[in-house]
Amino acid sequence: MAFSAMHSHLLSGEVQLSNRKNSHCKSRAQHLKVSAAVSAPSAPVEARRPAATGGVKHAMTLTEKILAKHSDNTRLQPGANIWTNVDKLLTHDVCGPGTFGIFEKEFGEGAQVWDPEKVIIIPDHYIFTSDPRANRNVDILRDMVAKYGIKYFYDITDRADFRANPDYKGVCHIAMAQEGHCLPGEVMFGTDSHTCNAGAFGQFASGIGNTDAGFILGTGKLLIKVPPSIRFVLDGEMPPYLLAKDIILQIIGEITVAGGTYKAMEFSGEAIEAMSMEERMTICNMVVEAGAKNGICPPDAITFDYVQQRTDAPFEAVQADAGASYVEEYRFDVSKLEPLVAAPHSPDNRKKAADCSNVNIDRVYIGSCTGGKTEDFVAAAKLMHRAGGKVKVPTYLVPATQKVWMDVYGMPVPGCDGKTAAQIFQAAGCDTPASPSCAACLGGPKDTYARMNKPEVCVSTTNRNFPGRMGHKDGQVYLASPYTAAASAMTGRVADPRDFL
Repeated sequence: MAFSAMHSHLLSGEVQLSNRKNSHCKSRAQHLKVSAAVSAPSAPVEARRPAATGGVKHAMTLTEKILAKHSDNTRLQPGANIWTNVDKLLTHDVCGPGTFGIFEKEFGEGAQVWDPEKVIIIPDHYIFTSDPRANRNVDILRDMVAKYGIKYFYDITDRADFRANPDYKGVCHIAMAQEGHCLPGEVMFGTDSHTCNAGAFGQFASGIGNTDAGFILGTGKLLIKVPPSIRFVLDGEMPPYLLAKDIILQIIGEITVAGGTYKAMEFSGEAIEAMSMEERMTICNMVVEAGAKNGICPPDAITFDYVQQRTDAPFEAVQADAGASYVEEYRFDVSKLEPLVAAPHSPDNRKKAADCSNVNIDRVYIGSCTGGKTEDFVAAAKLMHRAGGKVKVPTYLVPATQKVWMDVYGMPVPGCDGKTAAQIFQAAGCDTPASPSCAACLGGPKDTYARMNKPEVCVSTTNRNFPGRMGHKDGQVYLASPYTAAASAMTGRVADPRDFL
């Protein structure tokens, strides 16, 4: 059995445990019911003085502990409404102008941003386009930065050559990590649903709308409800043909796109501990596709090493308490999982890649905050090198950031005779790696690079496959790992990467 899911419910002094099988699993569900002694803490005695530690220890999840610290609470439980202090606010070219517009309307023309050094503005969505409204958005951001003295603005002024803009970075979520803005234990909000990407660093990170962001601009605080937590324990060793994208597609397929609604998805286990930061980012990046408020991984030596190589800013990491309460717990043995895709038109439409080998495709897209990092391109190049020959369909490559673009061109791919990813892609007949941006992940203006302007079938390393997401409303998108995307490019159909690895 490739996985098991364990649900815990407190019912009349008993703990109900059940192993719930996935709809694709043939084994019969097993149910186990055990008695448990459950007692509430005694009511405080009026004459008793509080302990010097501030109260009785209350076990909390990773998310609860971070939010408790940021709201000056010694304990928190799911459902509590709290005012949390905010460490970082992220916005970009699509939502930034609206955010500042709301801030100025509600706080007044003379108001100042609560902390100009805690606001990060990264143009990345509609950048390399001639669309006048898209270009105007970046101009508005430039004016707001000058007006309010925002320190971190990764501007682009020469769209003809992104390399002529040393401040320009690319996709905001990957740039945030690379520039040292993601710190364990912090609270970050962003006007983008995939802000949850930063949860890989052991911080609370969640997407919000322009109104909430405008309020944060003026106050540095936000009223939120503490989410209940689901724990996902990933055991076993990752097979050489699996990537983190397969794991998160497995999880979303298991709990559905509504299964994590307004919950914190906390990941742990030996498979997580063995993952690089980029792979952990892939996991946390897509929790919003399950409806989650945030995703989070426990910070460890791998986290600290990544962060400290990029910033000397102080941080205070926290860990979940033993005995913390989770509304559900799922366990997966990753060694038994297989390469997956999410078929049109939902991220939870999980299928084995091998079972979709009869699906002919028109194109492959490798990029985005989910699948456009350095390790994603290294994985795709590694498979293409082993496969040999040429791609059978147009294959579009969009590095997430300038740093990723430089790695694609300058870093030898391990085990590939000293060749760089760019050399391997060129030999395989892929399109030349494009300027770093979100590009076709969310469609964009019609002149956006690699946008689906026709009803084609695409295998993509992106995060969503709803109708029209990458352009044409009749397009079909299969979400996949970089390995599966590369294998599909080499065959012209949805392919299992084990055929080449």
